[in-house]
Amino acid sequence: MNATVLKSTAQAMVASGKGILAADESSGTIQKRFDKIGLKSNPDTNLAYRKILFTAPDAQNYLSGVILFDETIKQSINGISVAEYLSKKGILSGIKVDKGAVDLPDFPGEKITEGLDGLKERLKEYAQLGAKFAKWRAVITIGQNIPTDACIDSNAEAMAKYASACQEQDIVPIVEPEVLMDADNTIEICKEVTTKTLKAFFAKLVEHKVLLEGIILKPNMVISGKKCEAQASSKEVARQTVGTFLEVVPKEVCGIVFLSGGQTPDQATENLAQINMISGAPWQLSYSFGRALQDEALNVWAGKDENIEAAQKTFLERVKKVSDARSQHPAF
Repeated sequence: MNATVLKSTAQAMVASGKGILAADESSGTIQKRFDKIGLKSNPDTNLAYRKILFTAPDAQNYLSGVILFDETIKQSINGISVAEYLSKKGILSGIKVDKGAVDLPDFPGEKITEGLDGLKERLKEYAQLGAKFAKWRAVITIGQNIPTDACIDSNAEAMAKYASACQEQDIVPIVEPEVLMDADNTIEICKEVTTKTLKAFFAKLVEHKVLLEGIILKPNMVISGKKCEAQASSKEVARQTVGTFLEVVPKEVCGIVFLSGGQTPDQATENLAQINMISGAPWQLSYSFGRALQDEALNVWAGKDENIEAAQKTFLERVKKVSDARSQHPAF
C-alpha cells in the first residue's frame, strides 16, 4: 500500500468545483433506464450513450472522475481505451467492483452485498486497465424492525474487506453505505439509521486498518423517506446531514461525495447547495450522482444521433449547476 498515492488520488477525486459521475449501471439497470426511451441495451448501445457523457465538451471542468462498469472499462473511444480517453481529459477512471445486493439469509427485507470472491484478482486487472479508484455499495433498508444489527454489521464487514483489498492495490475505495429513501420514515428516523450505520462502518474500517485519508465516503443525505407525508425542506436536510456527519465521520476522511438516491435532479442539486452553505465541515462536500446528472440528457438523446449535441448541452448544464452547488459559500 502506497499511502502517498492513495492520498493524492483521493484529494484529486474531491478537487474544488468537481464531482464524480456514476456511470456504472449494470446491464439490467441500464436497460431499465433505456426502457423509458424505448431502446434495447447492448454493449454498443450502452457505449454510444455513455460516449455522449464522456465526450461532452468541457466535462472535465466539472468532473474529477467517472465510475465505470466492467463492460465499459474494457471498451474504447476513438481507438483508445475508455480509461485512457478520460485520463487525457484529466478525469480519473473508477470501477464498480461489487456484484450487487442479494437477500440476506434469515433476515426478511434486508440485503447483503456480494463480490468479495476473486476481488483481489479483479482489482489487479482493473488497475492494469487504468482504474484509480473503485466503488462498493451496501444497501440499508428502513422498515418495520429493520435494519437489524446483523444486517448493518455484515455489510460493514464486507465493506471493510473490500476497502482493504483496494488499498493493497493502491486503488482508492469509495465506501458507499446507502440508507434507502424509499419508505415512509421521517427525516429523524433517517438520521438515526444513518448515524448507526456510519458508526458501524467506520468501526470496521478502523479494525481492518484501512487508511481513512485514502478513502472517499459516498453516503446518502439525511432526508425524509419518499412516502413520508412530511417532507423536510432542503435547509433541514442540510442541517440534519451535516450535523450527523460531524458526529460520526472521522475528520481524517479526505472527502464526501453524496449520492442522489432517487432524488430529482433539482432536489439533489438544491440539497447539495444547502449542505455546502453550512460552515464547520472538515471535509470536501461533493457529489457522485448517477440519475440526477444523466436523466435529463438521456431523455433528450432518446437514442437518436441527431440529438447528441442537444443531449450533451443538457448534460453540461446540469453538471455545471451541481458543480456550482458544491461551491456555495458557508453561512456564518
